[in-house]
Formats: sequence, structure tokens, C-alpha cells
Amino acid sequence: MSAAPIKVIIAKPGLDGHDVGAKIVCRALIEAGMEVVYTGLRKSPEFIAETAVSEDAAVLGLSVLSGAHLPLTAKVSAALAKLDAQDLVLIAGGNIPAQDHAAMAQLGVKAVFPTSTPLDEIVAFVQQAVAERNFSE
Repeated sequence: MSAAPIKVIIAKPGLDGHDVGAKIVCRALIEAGMEVVYTGLRKSPEFIAETAVSEDAAVLGLSVLSGAHLPLTAKVSAALAKLDAQDLVLIAGGNIPAQDHAAMAQLGVKAVFPTSTPLDEIVAFVQQAVAERNFSE
């Protein structure tokens, strides 16, 4: 029997209305054999966290182009903590300046993928991070 596919939630927190990049990442992950749920535009941090938990996701990817990545990620992290779901792999992508990557890591983000990151790099990270998480459980 083969292992279940990696389940990934891709979410657009806040008021950001641009989701082409998020949809491209979704397609790359699907083509790599993962099960992907895209939550759609303008979702609240609480909705995103609840979806990740209810879908039993291994990975939650936040796509933020609005510049509000720090407060939105903090709210998603807090919502995940309330649901005792800090064990999932939290990643982020979009317009996130390099000087904010350390602050994102302090909020629980395992990797930041700025715009124009090669898709195979995102796929490889997700596969490796989930394999390491599953190995340590």
C-alpha cells in the first residue's frame, strides 16, 4: 500500500485580492502528487486555521502580497495555537522582504518563498519538511 499524499492548505489571509501565484503553487503541488485545498481569497486567520485542522493538513501555506505578512501570520499562528495545531508545517510566500524572514520564523514559519521562487524548490521543501516531521513523530 502506498502512503497517503501530503495534504496542503494554501490560503490568502486578509484583504489581498491577487491569487495567481497561489494558484500556480497549488498546481505545482498537485502535479507533484499532493492533495491541495485552496481556501480562496480574503479569508480570516481563524478560518484558515480551522480549515487546516478540519482537513488534517500536514502543511499550511500562506500567500501574502499586501505587505501585511507579519500581522497576518501572527494571527494565523495564534489561531493555530488555540487549536493546538502548531505541529503542521507553516510556510509563506509572496512579497515578503528578506529583512522580515527572521521575524516570520519567530512566528513559526518554517520557510519563506518570495515571489519568483522556482516551483520545484517549494515542492522539494514541502516533501522534505513533511518527511522530517513524520520521522520525528
